[in-house]
Amino acid sequence: MARVYNFSAGPSMLPEAVLTKAAAEMLDYEGSGQSVMEMSHRSKVYQSIIDKTEALLREIMNIPENYKVLFLQGGASSQFAMVPMNLMTGSGKADYVITGQWAKKAYKEAARYGQANVVASSEDKTFSYIPKLDKSTFTPDADYFHICMNNTIYGTVYHELPDTGDVPLVADISSCVLSRPIDVSKFGVLYAGAQKNMAPSGVTVVIIREDLIGKAMDITPTMFNYQTHADNGSMFNTPPCYTIYVMKLVLEWIKEEIGGLDKMQELNEKKAALLYDFLDNSKLFKGTVVPEDRSLMNIPFVTGNEELDAKFVKEATAAGFVNLKGHRSVGGMRASIYNAMPLEGVEKLVAFMQKFEEENA
Repeated sequence: MARVYNFSAGPSMLPEAVLTKAAAEMLDYEGSGQSVMEMSHRSKVYQSIIDKTEALLREIMNIPENYKVLFLQGGASSQFAMVPMNLMTGSGKADYVITGQWAKKAYKEAARYGQANVVASSEDKTFSYIPKLDKSTFTPDADYFHICMNNTIYGTVYHELPDTGDVPLVADISSCVLSRPIDVSKFGVLYAGAQKNMAPSGVTVVIIREDLIGKAMDITPTMFNYQTHADNGSMFNTPPCYTIYVMKLVLEWIKEEIGGLDKMQELNEKKAALLYDFLDNSKLFKGTVVPEDRSLMNIPFVTGNEELDAKFVKEATAAGFVNLKGHRSVGGMRASIYNAMPLEGVEKLVAFMQKFEEENA
């Protein structure tokens, strides 16, 4: 069976080179006589894998030395609780910008542990834009300021970061991590589920400035304390070994085949421009996000007719363009064009959309 073009919001496509390498090493990793799936996480062989993964991530993202890299479990959703449990321990206050479902869930979880303040929201227009921020609404003594940098469901992204002064900026970067360079030094904490651009689902990466570790609430479970994992090199318990190994392969692909994050951004911008240009000139399809806040990773669009949307999704699936149906909360369509989506996939999707428009407009 021929491989399809998978436009899923996550778990997403993986680079074919990565899948090929993983398949070749499935039974025997580098002469160890065993699969990474079955080797002990305490072995020297596996230690070299997790060490190399961290070193590559630090190099590719240019992570400063005073930041810890943690490989955790529980998805980005676990961080909705871990962040306040570990950081909301000074004033007991934190600011949140609500730009979509995940930002809203993070806010609601934080409100269980302290005073979570909504400083801005774009819910009034179905999260189709990033709200302009007024610094006078920020909480001066907040323990942190939280944003969801790229909003997977709604297709928006922050092109300009909030100026939070001395208040640590915390960002969920699950759906834009590794898509372009990020200045890590501007953040107190970055966290991401792996299943968009880094690896299969199963590992959650947390990048945290060292001075923010060791301040957890007394009620914080041992497994939810960043200190636990920082002190044990992400080996306090058995980590998601195979997922971390695949992340290593993905990072090698970004470094060696793509040429780093600057090149990755160029490719992603080229792919996104193809689809956005078509949408802007189409008589049938239209994008749902204001142009200035458009994501490079997630592109939602509609025809304006639910029956036609359903017909498009059905015919696209039959043609090998899968998982284009929009999130159940918003409907329509959404093309997620993460790092592993080849340029050819977007070109062929646009050609299919042009044909569909000719036949249905």
